[in-house]
Amino acid sequence: MIVAIDILILISAAGSAWFWWKASGKQLRRIALKEELDSHDINRIIVNINRAQILNARAALATAISAGLVAIRFLLILLDVHF
Repeated sequence: MIVAIDILILISAAGSAWFWWKASGKQLRRIALKEELDSHDINRIIVNINRAQILNARAALATAISAGLVAIRFLLILLDVHF
């Protein structure tokens, strides 16, 4: 049981790291001072912000799962439960 929880902790921690790496990987194109923003530029900005927010939310969820599994593992160790 402890080994299974350890494996789930590793998977969720790796998933969290991957989601945050993907969220931070794409940068927006800079706009020159004399360049005008059109609807396509604004749409690209909003889409990138939304995608980053979704990936950050997934990473936060994976981190919460990992922390919860660590808490369960420590509780099982403290209670000296053997499966």
